[in-house]
Amino acid sequence: MEQDQRILARIAEMVEDEHRLREALAAGEIDSDTEQQRLGHLERELDQCWDLLRQRRAKAEFGENPDEARVRSESEVEGYEG
Repeated sequence: MEQDQRILARIAEMVEDEHRLREALAAGEIDSDTEQQRLGHLERELDQCWDLLRQRRAKAEFGENPDEARVRSESEVEGYEG
């Protein structure tokens, strides 16, 4: 469960980063291209974190070791519908 809390904390950090990027764009501190590039990276990393958390929860639910869950590649995570 401690690992799940770390994953959730990382997700919260990335959501805050997303908000800061949008605020920076609105304030004219960054341009739209920069925002989109950074947001794209954040979104892919968020998807990976959520996927890892789902894997861990599923393993725990079925009596398996959640620590055996692994971060999947961006292409693997992005390749399926949630």
